Amino acid sequence: MGSELIIIPIIFGAIFGVFYLYFSTRNKERLALIEKGTDASIFMKGKGHTAPIWKVFILNLALVLMGIGVGVFIATILETYTTIGEAAYPATIFLMAGIGLFIGFNMTKNLDKE
Repeated sequence: MGSELIIIPIIFGAIFGVFYLYFSTRNKERLALIEKGTDASIFMKGKGHTAPIWKVFILNLALVLMGIGVGVFIATILETYTTIGEAAYPATIFLMAGIGLFIGFNMTKNLDKE
């Protein structure tokens, strides 16, 4: 009964710890660069050439949803005309969603080039 009360603070503590380590390490690296007198332009590299995050998100979401729809459609055809049965549904849904994400990754690379 009491273990549920322990798990929640551990999860929040782990999330806090990851963010704390990330930001404190980043701050220490930047302070070390400032002390050495080097140029901090390495932190700005690539920021102006990437596609907006909302375009990437919408593109990947649309392709995943289309992949799931095509997966259900193909699974229905496979179940109707073959002896595979209901095992075709999860297999084709995951396959088509993965193909959709792969296509989205390639299209995102093309957005970055433009």
